Amino acid sequence: MAKKLQADEWLFAATAALALFGVIMVYSASAVVAASEQNHSQYHYVVRQSIWTLAGLCAMLLAMRFDYRLLRHPFIAYGLLGLSVVLLVAVFAFSPVNGARRWIKLAGFSMQPSEIAKLALAIFLARFLERRAGDEGSLRRTFVPCMAVTGLLALLVVKEPDLGTAMILAVICVSILLTAGARLKHLALAAAPALAGLAGLLLFVPWRMKRMVTFLDPWADPQGAGYQVIQSLLAIGSGGVHGLGFTQGRQKMFFLPFAHSDFIFAVVGEELGLLGGLGVIALFGLFLWRGMRAALNAPDRFGMLLGMGIVTGIVAQALFNISVVLALVPTKGIPLPFISYGGSSLVPTLLSVGVLLNISQQASVNQGIEPRWRADVEPATVRANRPATSFVPARGIVPPRVSTSRTPLRGEAKG
Repeated sequence: MAKKLQADEWLFAATAALALFGVIMVYSASAVVAASEQNHSQYHYVVRQSIWTLAGLCAMLLAMRFDYRLLRHPFIAYGLLGLSVVLLVAVFAFSPVNGARRWIKLAGFSMQPSEIAKLALAIFLARFLERRAGDEGSLRRTFVPCMAVTGLLALLVVKEPDLGTAMILAVICVSILLTAGARLKHLALAAAPALAGLAGLLLFVPWRMKRMVTFLDPWADPQGAGYQVIQSLLAIGSGGVHGLGFTQGRQKMFFLPFAHSDFIFAVVGEELGLLGGLGVIALFGLFLWRGMRAALNAPDRFGMLLGMGIVTGIVAQALFNISVVLALVPTKGIPLPFISYGGSSLVPTLLSVGVLLNISQQASVNQGIEPRWRADVEPATVRANRPATSFVPARGIVPPRVSTSRTPLRGEAKG
C-alpha cells in the first residue's frame, strides 16, 4: 500500500530556483524601461513580479497538500474543462492588447485563460484515459474524443490569435496519448490534417507569412520585421562566454522589445553569457528529469498521465521560447516559464508544479512497491499468472488481504 512520502526535493528546488531567478532577471531587464515610464519607478515591474511569484509559490504549496487524486472527480475534471472553454470564449468580449485578445481584465486584475486550459486539458485527458485503460487503441471510443476536446481548445486559442500556446496544447495531448499507449497510426492520421491546418495558418495569413520570410532572412528588413530577432541575436552574441555582468546589458535599453517578458532569455545571455544560459537550460533539464521520474513513479495511472502532461507542457514551452530567442524558429510571443514577466502565466504554472509535487509525495516505487498503474497496461495473461499476494489492481484499488484461516475484515472481499 502506498505511503505518503516527502515531495521531491530536487524538483522543488529546481522550480523555486527558476522562479526566484526570474524575479532577479525581471528587475535587470525592466529597470531602465520602468524608470522611463510616467509615474513609474525602476522597481515597478519587479515588485509586481515578486508579488506574483509569492502568490504562485503559495499556490504551489497549497497544491502540494491537496491530494491530486481528487482531481479525477467528474465535477472537477469536467468543470475545469468547461470553465476553460467559457473563459476562452469570454476573452473576445475584451479589448485587444497588441492586436490579440488573450486576456480577461477586470478591476485591474488580468488573467490568461489559455494558461488554465493547459492544466484543464491535462486533467481531463488523464482521467479519460485512465478510465479507458485496456482500450487505448480504440479509434472511436478513445482517440477521437481526446482529439475533439484538444482541437476545440486549440481552435479557440488560435482564434485569439495565439498559435504558440495552441501548439503547446497539442504537445500535451500527444505526450499523454503516447504515454497511455495510443496507436502511432492514429496519431499519424491526426497529424496529417493538423499539419495541413498549420501550413494554412502560416502561409495564408499575411502577418504570419511575413514572420516566416523574416525568419529565413531577418537582415532583409533590419529596421522593420527583422528588428526584434536581430536585437535578440546581438544581445546573445554580445554576452560571450561569461557575459557583460548583471544589469550591464545594453540591448534592454530601448533596443530589444519585450526584454523583460518574451525575450528575457536574451538578457540572460547578454549579462550572464553562455554559462548563464546553460545554467538556465540545466535547471529545466533537472526539472524534466525529476518531473518525469515523479510521474513514472506515480501510484496510479491517473497520476502518471497527469504528471507527464504537466512536465511536457512546461518543458516544451521553455524550449520553444529559447528557440525563438535564438532565431531557431519563427518569432512567436510565448513566455519563458517561471522567468518571464507576468502573473497570468507564472501563477498557473507554479500551481501545476504543486500538483506534480503532490504526485511525487504519493510515489510508491521509492519503497520497492510496484506502481499500480502498471497493472493497467500489463497483458491479461501476465496478470493472471502473478501470485495473489503481489497482484496490484488497476485504478488505485487496494487489493484484499488473502487469508484462509479467519473471517474477512469489514470491507474485505471474501475468498
